Order: sequence, then structure tokens, then C-alpha cells
Amino acid sequence: MNFHRYFNVDRPPVETCVVGTGDFGRSFLTQGLRVPRMRARVAVDRDAQIAAAALKASGADPERIRICTTAAEAGKAFAAGDFVAADDLALVVGLPVEVVIEATGHPEAGARHARLAIEAGRHLAVVSKELDSVAGPGIAHMAAARGLVSTPVDGDQPSLLIGLVTWAETLGFEIIAAGKSSEYDFVFDRATGLVTSNGRTEPVPALADHWELGGRAAAEIVASRAEAVAALPQRAVPDLCELLIVGNATGFAADRPDLHAPIARITEVPTLLAGKAEGGLLSGERRLDVFHCLRAPDEPSFAGGVFVIVRCTDRPTWDMLAAKGHVVSRDGATAMLYLPRHLLGLEAATSVLEAALLGVSSGAVAPRPHLDLVARATQDLPAGSTLAMGGHHHTIDGTTAELVPAVALSPEAAAPFYLAANCRLVRTVECGRLITVGDIEIAPDSELLALRRYQDAAFFGATAAGKVAENA
Repeated sequence: MNFHRYFNVDRPPVETCVVGTGDFGRSFLTQGLRVPRMRARVAVDRDAQIAAAALKASGADPERIRICTTAAEAGKAFAAGDFVAADDLALVVGLPVEVVIEATGHPEAGARHARLAIEAGRHLAVVSKELDSVAGPGIAHMAAARGLVSTPVDGDQPSLLIGLVTWAETLGFEIIAAGKSSEYDFVFDRATGLVTSNGRTEPVPALADHWELGGRAAAEIVASRAEAVAALPQRAVPDLCELLIVGNATGFAADRPDLHAPIARITEVPTLLAGKAEGGLLSGERRLDVFHCLRAPDEPSFAGGVFVIVRCTDRPTWDMLAAKGHVVSRDGATAMLYLPRHLLGLEAATSVLEAALLGVSSGAVAPRPHLDLVARATQDLPAGSTLAMGGHHHTIDGTTAELVPAVALSPEAAAPFYLAANCRLVRTVECGRLITVGDIEIAPDSELLALRRYQDAAFFGATAAGKVAENA
């Protein structure tokens, strides 16, 4: 694809507003100074000083950064060509920006920002996977009803993987699985017997016995590696959350609620994430999964990249491609096609430009709620306690995440993970049980709840939504 031709629209650059100036927002602002067809002059964070600092760090002229506390101040600064920093989207959403990038990572705040952007007639780029996992299809439906676009963003794995899946489908490939590498690699130094992952180093000399796949059964070596590194985390909520977004865009499903998540070397992935009939782990096709990249210190990472596993229907062609270095399974039946990157805000502009210039999303044409991310208690959770969301990965202590088929909210239904986050339990949840909507106290004015009810009404029918409104 020639991107210059794709975005060849004769008009002024697209003006944007980014809400949330953490890693993604900051990288978006930095690249925004360099994208010819886009401007990134407006930043919002919980403290305007944080937004201003992010603008300065991005390379904006400090003399042109204005901290604005009213809509009038913001309007004056924007008209003068200055950079605008604010502590509330409501102060700046009336500026002549075309796309709001929601990158806070906070589901309740993100729901409010989504509503404000759509009500103001702005396209929405949803970076916050926590928000998307609860009500992404509903937000897209709401935006489309107003002639607007809600889109995931290139730079994050969901949009990149949706692009790779649809590329493969366009070319007629038979897709067995799609996924991404996990948040962190497992880097094994065979000389010392040490494994490093996510800043932790553990002695695991036994892993040397499981370094090579060879002719071993997929399930056996995956189990052996998992046992060897049992001291290190092997599941991360963000992985499941991101794959949910892909599932809602493509209809792909998880093979098991917590994913297989094998620890695998890059060359092994098409062997392990193949059907059981082909010696792999999967019970069907069009499955979503993740792998933990096992590598030596001097080997390249998969870098949180995305992949599809496809069937090799023409063996001579794939034998030729394998000889050229493409990653083909040990029996030659499947191959992995992949993008070993996700550049966060540095490559998000393509999604922003698609929304503003072309009126299309980088995700599904019309996403549907196929999956829900839910929480299962890993310990007894007493009534009256709060399901506090915290940490870099926005986890909830005492729970683990799972992917299940999406349903409308009801007291008996499992509560979406990030709808339950920061809610108080009204009754004890025993270890091993899914947390249900009836277990939690949701603030009646929750904007996230309102968006989810809208989604349920749009996709599961007014009767289901009415039941939720009465009982949730």
C-alpha cells in the first residue's frame, strides 16, 4: 500500500486532542510534531501541569505552552497557534479538533471522555483497552449513529492484529490462530541458568532441558517450561484485554478462558499454536492466543508484536518460503506471518488520519460484543471490600482474568472486569468463583455502566437492557 496515495486529501492538517499523557500519550505528542498531515497541540491530564510537562518533553516550544483553566482561555491559546494544556476534556472539546485520543487507561474516566467527544461531534481514537473491553462496540455504534468514527489505534496490538488478520483474509489464507507476544519475554542465559522476565531474575537451570522443541509433544514441552519457571508470572490481564478487542472485531474466540499462553521460541509458534490434529494445542481454528517469547540474551525479541498462523495449502511454495527464512512449523503444515513491533503513539497517526480524512476505523467495520473479560476470585473476597484496580497492568488483587462469551448484564452474569474494578462487594465471593454483577455495588451515575447498557440494548435487545436497568 502507498500511504501517500491513501491519505492524499487536499486539506489542512488534522487537529487532535490527546487525553492522558502517560507512555502512549507522550509518544503520540512527540511524533505529532513530525506528522505532516496531523497536529497534536492539545493535551489533557488529571493535572494540567502534567499535560504541560508532556508537551514540553515532546519538543513543544515551552514559550508556546499555555495552561488553560477555562474554555475561553483554551480558545484564545488555540487560535494563537499555541499548545494547550488542561485538566478536563470539557474545557477543550469545543476547540476545532477533529479527533480525541482517549489514552488514560482508566475505564470510568474514559467513558466520560468518550461521551464528551461524541456529543461534541469529534471522532474518537480509543487507546484505553480497559474502556474498550467493557463497551467498545457500543461506543462504535454510538459514534456511527452520529456520523462519527470510533477506532482502535495503530501502535497498540489490537489495531495492528486486526489489520494483519484482515490482510490475511483478503489474500485468502486459512487462519488457524491470531495473537501477540506477551508483555514480557523470558530471557534465558544457558551459561548461568538464570531467567529474566519483567525486571525479575530467577535461577532456573532446569529450563536448559526444555530449550529445544525437537520432536517432543507440544503439550508436554509447554507444561514442562511452565513448571520450570513457575516462580515467574505467566498470565497478564492486558494480554487478554487486548485479544478481546480483536475478538470483537473479527469474531475469533479464545481456545480456553485463560489462553494457552505457551512459553515458546519464535520459530516454535506455528508448531505449538496449531490444531491438535497437527500436533498443536488448539481445539479449533480462528483462535486467539498469546505466547511468551523465550529467547537467549543475544537473540531478538518479538517486541510485543502480532501474528497469524496460517495453513500451508501449497507445500512446494511453503517449502520455498521456509528456505527463504519464513517461520514454518516443524511438519510444514502451518506458518507464522507476523509484525514484530508495536510502536505506541509513534504510529498512531495512521488511525487518526483514517478517521478524520477517510471516515473509517482501523478496526472492524462494525464491531460486535463477542467476548467479555471477567474476573475469577483466586482467594475469598469478603463482603464490603473494594475491588481496587492498581499497578502498571491495572489488575485487581485476589482475582485472575478470563475471556468468556459476551452476554447482556444481569445480576447472574459475570461482571466485566473493568466494570467491577473499584466497586465494593455487597457479598462474599468465594475463591474460584466468577464475580457477578449481583456481587458488586456499581455507582448509579457510572458513565461506564451507562455505556455498557447502551451496548447491551444495541446488540442484545431492549428487553435485556431493560432487565439490566432494573436490576443492576
